[in-house]
Amino acid sequence: MGAEGDGGGSGSKRRGCSCTKDDFLPEESFQSWGNYGRALRETGMRLRDRLVTRSLETTELTEVRARSGHEMKKNLSWWDLIWFGIGAVIGAGIFVLTGQEAKEAAGPAVVLSFIVSGVSAMLSVFCYTEFAVEIPVAGGSFAYLRVELGDFMAFIAAGNILLEYVIGGAAVALARSWTSYFATLLNHHPNDFRIHATSLSADYSRLDPIACLVIAIICIFAIISTKGTSRFNYIASIVHLAIILFIIIAGLTKANIHNLTPFTPLGTRGIFSASAVLFFAYVGFDAVSTMAEETKNPAKDIPIGLVGAMSITTACYCLLALVLCLMQPYTEIDTDAPFSVAFSTVGMDWAKYIVAFGALKGMTTVLLVSAVGQARYLTHIARTHMVPPWLANVHPRTGTPINATVVMLVATAVIAFFTNLNILSNLLSISTLFIFMLVAVALLVRRYYVSGETTPANRNKLIACLFLILSSSVATALYWALSAKGWVGYFVTMPVWFLSTLALQVTVPEARKPKLWGVPLVPWLPSASIAINIFLLGSIDGLSFARFGVWTVLLLIYYLFMGLHASYDTAKASERSKEVAKLEEGKGVEATEIHPTGE
Repeated sequence: MGAEGDGGGSGSKRRGCSCTKDDFLPEESFQSWGNYGRALRETGMRLRDRLVTRSLETTELTEVRARSGHEMKKNLSWWDLIWFGIGAVIGAGIFVLTGQEAKEAAGPAVVLSFIVSGVSAMLSVFCYTEFAVEIPVAGGSFAYLRVELGDFMAFIAAGNILLEYVIGGAAVALARSWTSYFATLLNHHPNDFRIHATSLSADYSRLDPIACLVIAIICIFAIISTKGTSRFNYIASIVHLAIILFIIIAGLTKANIHNLTPFTPLGTRGIFSASAVLFFAYVGFDAVSTMAEETKNPAKDIPIGLVGAMSITTACYCLLALVLCLMQPYTEIDTDAPFSVAFSTVGMDWAKYIVAFGALKGMTTVLLVSAVGQARYLTHIARTHMVPPWLANVHPRTGTPINATVVMLVATAVIAFFTNLNILSNLLSISTLFIFMLVAVALLVRRYYVSGETTPANRNKLIACLFLILSSSVATALYWALSAKGWVGYFVTMPVWFLSTLALQVTVPEARKPKLWGVPLVPWLPSASIAINIFLLGSIDGLSFARFGVWTVLLLIYYLFMGLHASYDTAKASERSKEVAKLEEGKGVEATEIHPTGE
C-alpha cells in the first residue's frame, strides 16, 4: 500500500459566502468536457490508484484540515463530551422503538436486547476512541478509514455515514417521533399534524411539516456556536436525566411483576432481532468523535467523554425498558408513544405530559448534537474533494461549517417530510453496523500493519486472519438468518472465528503501539466487535438490505463519475506541489552552502 499527501488543488483559503464553479468543481478533470472525457477513459487506472493509496495521519491533521480556510475553535472538555454523548444518543430509540420492539419482537426480553446492543456499541466506542485520540479531526470514521483502509473504502463508509445521519440519527426518525410526542402533549393523534397524500405509497404518504420546522430551528442553533450548543445541550440533558429518573421511580410504583411473563415470547431470535433494530438507539456517539478537532485535550477528554456517555446511556436504557414492561403487558404497549400511554393506562394520566416533555427534549438534543456531528463529517469529506469543496468552508466568525450544516439539514428535512420510522430505523441500523464493523477492521490494520515496516510475510498473515474473521462472522450471521432452529453450523463458524483471532495474536507481531490511549485486549476486542456487528446485520429484514443495495449502487455511480476524479486530481496536485516545494528547498540549501553569509 502506498501513502499520499492530499493537498488542495484549489487553495486552502475560500470566501465563506463564495458560490462559483471553482467552489464546486475546481479540479482539472472538470475544467472542460475534453478533460472530463480523458478522465473517464482513465477511470480504471485512477480507481486502482485510489484502492491501494492510503492517506497519512499528518495529511489529515494538517493539509486536509487547512482546506477549510479557518480553524475550528478548541473549546470542548470531557465534561462537554459526556453531555454531548448523552444528548446525542438518548432520544427516539428509547422513547419510540422500545415499545415497537417489545410488542412486535422481543416482549419483556427487550431489556436483554438493549444489553446486547449496548455491548456491541461499547466495543465500537473503544475502537472509535483510540482513533479519535490519535487522529483528532472532524472527519471521524471517514478520516480513520482513509488512513488505514484507503480512499475507496473511506468513500463507501462516507456514503453510509451521510445516510446514517440524514435518515436516522441526525433527524428523520427523531423529527417524526418529535411530532408523535408533541401530539401526545396536546392530546392529539400524531397524524392530526401530518398531511395525508393519498397519491403516494403508504410508507411515504404521511407528510410531516412539523418535522421540517424543528429541523430548521436546530440548523440555526448548530451554525451559531459549538460551545453555545454545548451549554444548551448540557442544561437540557440534565433536565432530561431528571425526567428519566422520574419515569423510572414513578413507573416502579405501578409495576406488576406478572407483566414479565412470558419473558421471551419469541425466543432468542426475537431478542437478537430486536437488538439489531434497537442499535438505532445507540447511534449518535460517533458524532462525539467528530468533535475531536474542537477538544482541548483529546488524549484525556475523548476516552472519558465517550465511555462515560455510553455507560450512562446503557444503564438508562435497560432501566427504562424494564419499567415499561412492568407497567403493561407487552401485547398492550403502544408503539407510537409507549411511555405516555403506559402511564395513562395505570391511572397516572397527568404523568404522560411529563413523559412527552422529556421525550421532546431528548429528541431535540439528539437532533442538535447530530446536526453538529453530521456537518463535521461532511466538512472533512469535502476537504478531500470527494464532494464539492464548497462544503468544507468554516466561517471565520462562528468557527462552524455553515455550508455543510445547512445542506445536510435541508436533505434531512426533505426525507423527514415523507418517510416513516420503521423503514428508517432498519436502514439506519444496516449502515451504522456496517461502518462500525469497518472501523474495527481498520483498528486491527492500524495495530498490525505499518507501510514500509511490516514484512510481506506478516502482511499476508494479517490479510489471511482478517479474511477468516470476516468470513466466519458472515457465515454465522447467514446461518442465523437462514436456519430457524439449527445449531450445528455455529460449531463450525465460531471456532473458525476464535482460531483466526488467536492466530492473529500469536503469529503477527504488533507493528504499532498507541501513543496516548489504546483499545485493551487487542485483537480480541475489535475482532469481537466485527463478529457482533455482522451478526446483528443478519437479524435485519431482506427489504432493508435491498434499500441498502440501491443506496450502495448510487454511491458507486457517483464515485466513478465524480468523486473518484475529483479526489484523484486533488491528490496528484498535492504531490506536484510537494515536489516543487522540495526542489525549491533544495535550491535554497544549495545557495546557502555556496554563500553561507547570504551574499
